[in-house]
Amino acid sequence: MNDRYARQRIFRHIGDEGQKKLGNARAAIVGMGALGSAQANLLCRAGVGYLRLIDRDTVELNNLQRQVLYTEKDAEEEVPKAAAAAKHLREVNREITIEEVIADFNSGNAESLLQDVDLVMDATDNMETRYLINEVCVKHKIPWIYGGAVGSEGMTMNILPGGPCFCCFAGNPANGTGGEPMTCSTVGVLNMLTSTVASLQCAEAVKILLGADTVRKTLLFLDLWENEAEEIPVDKNPRCPVCGSGEYWYLEHSAGIRTTGFCGKDSVQVIPEKAVRPDLASLKQKLEGLGTVKMTRFCLDFEGKEASFQLYPDGRAVIRHVDSEGKAKSVYSEYIGF
Repeated sequence: MNDRYARQRIFRHIGDEGQKKLGNARAAIVGMGALGSAQANLLCRAGVGYLRLIDRDTVELNNLQRQVLYTEKDAEEEVPKAAAAAKHLREVNREITIEEVIADFNSGNAESLLQDVDLVMDATDNMETRYLINEVCVKHKIPWIYGGAVGSEGMTMNILPGGPCFCCFAGNPANGTGGEPMTCSTVGVLNMLTSTVASLQCAEAVKILLGADTVRKTLLFLDLWENEAEEIPVDKNPRCPVCGSGEYWYLEHSAGIRTTGFCGKDSVQVIPEKAVRPDLASLKQKLEGLGTVKMTRFCLDFEGKEASFQLYPDGRAVIRHVDSEGKAKSVYSEYIGF
């Protein structure tokens, strides 16, 4: 049987009709790090017909321990993760459509990036983005799959239309987060864990896209080091501000110029209040006397004595070697402006 999906078609819960459904399905993956690269790899090979890969970051050498789609060359060239993933996946499966989105996922673009897909995969590294995904998906009745992994502990949960949403599980963000969360940069992470969580998410994704009656309704927790696994029931909160009252604070909130940090980096991303299209060639000429400037396929890269940053065609900049959002904004204003 000379068919790339042969072993999947003969699985009795999929078959020919199921494979056609997958081929007509559309999924978005928010974040192309450890979870996202594994998710994209599995869903691409499973034949999900349209994949939208969303990420703002570039490949670094320390990513290669757990982010399965990338190479040393990608890290050396600082290729955006979404672009690198799309390139490698097109070499795996030319029959599906892969769209890379090299951008920050935020309230300004969240709806346009998610509202036309059948399923959203969470592969992010921060709670604010998950709350935003939740609001978009609740508003547009789109199923999405939460996933998190740090150290040896992982969790995943299907957020289905009409059921408990992420806010029911994680609580109202207005009440505070309850302390500094653990991150991969502070406690590390096993690559076996990220692959496991991503695999569990993708198994549920296929079931959701096929309309299977075995879609899990619980939060699944596991600890690979301690050999623990537990399913935790999550109830719908009738007083939930999102799925109970239809309040979309993160989606509707925008407060001028935005700044966000990167997990494990001394870098801050600055996004201008209004969409701009900087003239990168002209800016390159202005900056050449202040440091080393190079143009890549994706951005302008500047390294000077007083500032270091990458500037993208949409006006977004990653300011390196800064310890505060205020410093990042100052560098942006002084060296880039508009």
